[in-house]
Amino acid sequence: MTTPYQQHAPQQPAPQWGAGPVGGYVSPIPVRRATLGDAVASEWTKLRSVRSTMWTLGVMLVLMVGIGTLTAWVVSASSTESINDDVLTLGFFGVLLGSICVITLGVLTISSEYSTGMIRTTLTACPSRVRVLGAKSLVFFLLIFVLVVVTTALVGALQVAITDAPSPSGEVWFRSTVGVSLFVATLGLLSLAVGALIRHSAGAITIMIGVVLLPLVLAMFMFADSLDGLRDALFNYSIPNMLAALYDNTGVSTDSSGPTGWLPLWIMIGVTVVAMTGAFFSLDRRDV
Repeated sequence: MTTPYQQHAPQQPAPQWGAGPVGGYVSPIPVRRATLGDAVASEWTKLRSVRSTMWTLGVMLVLMVGIGTLTAWVVSASSTESINDDVLTLGFFGVLLGSICVITLGVLTISSEYSTGMIRTTLTACPSRVRVLGAKSLVFFLLIFVLVVVTTALVGALQVAITDAPSPSGEVWFRSTVGVSLFVATLGLLSLAVGALIRHSAGAITIMIGVVLLPLVLAMFMFADSLDGLRDALFNYSIPNMLAALYDNTGVSTDSSGPTGWLPLWIMIGVTVVAMTGAFFSLDRRDV
């Protein structure tokens, strides 16, 4: 027995999904293969839309600008000697403290997706894990590099104006802005690689802060004469000392056995390449 509604209801044909444009459905969205540009656009959207990014970068800028200008003002008010090419070294402490923020953001760029489970959605939308990590690395590196190079140039100009020192040479400016920015951005990439390996925000941040500070702390407590070589190596090749070497205006120091000139940047790049290679294999081989 049928109801009147069932007797007069029109029969709808079943959709023919594979029948082509004549009898089936055709999506108005063009279908094409995903590219690295698509992954970069996705990672840029995620990075700039997270509040932790704005807070972390904001603190970094405040530290770099505030400490840099405050140091220049204190030196200008208390020093009776003229400051020449060494004026840009006054920005070292602000950059060193700001690099802690870069380390934190580098870890959170990937580890936060593991803590929230967002990494499953990311890898579903982009199954190529190498492309995902490459896009994250590219977006993060360019963002940090641009921000730091602009900030260091601005702080350097303020320091020259505050101390009334002559403008340093072009080589000094280039190494103290572009060189330092490349070093800090590469340090951030190293943090991102450690975050991909550890997959835990607090653990990865702790490891990276230990990498920055632990060599200096250990060296300060090595009093035995038999540990002189190890103590000097820890001092000379610590991250703060290598960052300071980029501010060395002479380019080649004769009184130090540590890295000088552009060597600290090459060392940082080499360590980061090794860590990033491990991160690529880890992300490709392990389950999410």
